[in-house]
Amino acid sequence: MNRQNAIIIEDEVPAARLLHSMVSRIRPEWNITILPGSVDDAIAWFASHPHPDLIFLDIQLADGNSFDFLSSAKPSSAIIFTTAYDQYAVRAFTVNSIDYILKPVDEQRLSDAILKYETLQDCGRPLPDDYLATLLDALQPRDKRYRTRFLISGIDRFWSLQVNDIAYFYSENKVTFAVTRTGQEHIIDLSLSRLMEQLDPDRFFRANRQVIVCITAIDHAEPYFNGKIVVTVRPPYKNKITISEEKLTAFKQWLNF
Repeated sequence: MNRQNAIIIEDEVPAARLLHSMVSRIRPEWNITILPGSVDDAIAWFASHPHPDLIFLDIQLADGNSFDFLSSAKPSSAIIFTTAYDQYAVRAFTVNSIDYILKPVDEQRLSDAILKYETLQDCGRPLPDDYLATLLDALQPRDKRYRTRFLISGIDRFWSLQVNDIAYFYSENKVTFAVTRTGQEHIIDLSLSRLMEQLDPDRFFRANRQVIVCITAIDHAEPYFNGKIVVTVRPPYKNKITISEEKLTAFKQWLNF
């Protein structure tokens, strides 16, 4: 087996380091690189570097789902999924991903997955032409019910906040806030990443690491520097909401859906 170039994309630094250590023990001759576990950073890296032979890819990244990374970066690499979520497992196996490993990663299980990858390589079996397309399809939710409301707790009462009343969410100092169309703010006990798993992607878009916007709250967008754009929402957000150049195509497709 030739020396392989492998990339680890994992949003939890300790988990990434542990996986790097395991792979290095199993295949010390491999060249292994850890990338920051965010969609934007991974897309930027793949846009400026040769694609590796193999990716160890977490399903849920810091600022979105691996679907966002795969659809934008379009890697030519084989993929082994490593994740704490098992909801995609059956579909991942049936669409010819090399393998699927649930966390916590067992070293023997990891070794078996690497051996499976090498066996396919030694047999000269190329990735199917529709390899990436079928992986993307497998990562799409099936018959998913999206969240419609949140329970909000006050000092002496609690009430239901309807998702239809929310203009955008933002994160500040590791606290998530929902901002209503009338400008009221409420603390939501979920990270932005977890929210994106529960919100309807036709209505909500992860603009960046700090903000999720609802399509009906967008007033307009205008060019910014370095290929970015700035989105203006109503009610106004206290900072600029920027969309990176890497996310711009996905954002335009979302607006035009």
